Amino acid sequence: MAIVTTDHAVPHTSTVPANAGEPVQLFVRERNGTPPGQPRRPVLALHGRSVPVLAGFDLQHESYSWAAALAHAGYDVFMMDLQGSGRSPRPMMDDPHNVSPAQQALLTPRPPGFVPGPPTYPFQLTNSYSDRDELDTVVEFIRAECGVDQVDFIGWSAAAFTMGPYAVNNPDKVASLFLLAPIFPPLGTSSPPPTLPLPGFPTFVGGKTGFDAGWAAEAPCEGQRAPGIVDAAWDGIMENDLIGSTWGPLTGLNRIRNFVRWGWNAATAAQDGVLGGSVPLLIAYGEHDRQVNTSPPNPNVELNFSVPALYEAVAGSHKVMVKLACAGHSLVWEMQHKNVHNLSKHWLKHRSVDGQTQGVFDMNTEGDITPAP
Repeated sequence: MAIVTTDHAVPHTSTVPANAGEPVQLFVRERNGTPPGQPRRPVLALHGRSVPVLAGFDLQHESYSWAAALAHAGYDVFMMDLQGSGRSPRPMMDDPHNVSPAQQALLTPRPPGFVPGPPTYPFQLTNSYSDRDELDTVVEFIRAECGVDQVDFIGWSAAAFTMGPYAVNNPDKVASLFLLAPIFPPLGTSSPPPTLPLPGFPTFVGGKTGFDAGWAAEAPCEGQRAPGIVDAAWDGIMENDLIGSTWGPLTGLNRIRNFVRWGWNAATAAQDGVLGGSVPLLIAYGEHDRQVNTSPPNPNVELNFSVPALYEAVAGSHKVMVKLACAGHSLVWEMQHKNVHNLSKHWLKHRSVDGQTQGVFDMNTEGDITPAP
């Protein structure tokens, strides 16, 4: 069956401090695989900190499009970019002076004529309020578009900061939650800073060399990264950053929004028994992922992350955790990507893993699932 692809510009009144109160349009791509005459079953995918949603969930390279895999299974997949990422507005980020002062030397030899200097907007860009407001706008758009009450969520990495608390506070809108490689600080702060915006700068940048090296450090297995996938993934990121692709070296720079977050911790995960209760939860992560499990512990509790701690904190009983062999934080582009696609399809259909609605499991590179020792 043909998949219908539509790019939406979803109207939203911004609550990002840099453009608060202004009308903006949030980028959402829809990949609709709903069979003719069947009700639509919407799934919303959200990116993490540094990778735009299309590069992560809809990479146009071989079999790596997670969205296409779900659409072919009959789902209506929506993918959104928060402000500061991908094809949604990036207020204050087009000015290279708003890059971290410690990184401005990377902006050579491009853009031409740039001279490093202090930020013109000396604040962090987005925050937990603005991210959750944007998520809610898109959820309401999908509910109206599809004529449904609830939407299934899939979030990668730092998407957990937005989707986790949102699901806890809006269980009537969220059918289930699948968190892939979730960032979770068990002792993270619950409260926003006294004043917003927080002083700082709007933009970090990262180059292809660092992208490759950081990924390689989490890919010790033979065949974990297929030939050409580093180039394909980086090209996917650059295709969604028309400004950053013209900065720095010829391979471009990835512009990453600087955001302040709160309200995602052990207390939130347990709140009212929602997660694992009315919102079934699946957690999946790679065994070599150094970003989601901090070792040794970081003295800054905000940067001390643990996936098992998230599983333990969730109060409800409908919760499953799967550790994938030979996989790192970038497992959406690794040898396990098809197994991740299949895991999500099974979860969306059955709300279980290997017939179980609770427990901790291991998955090998063949996709076989066994209870964890």
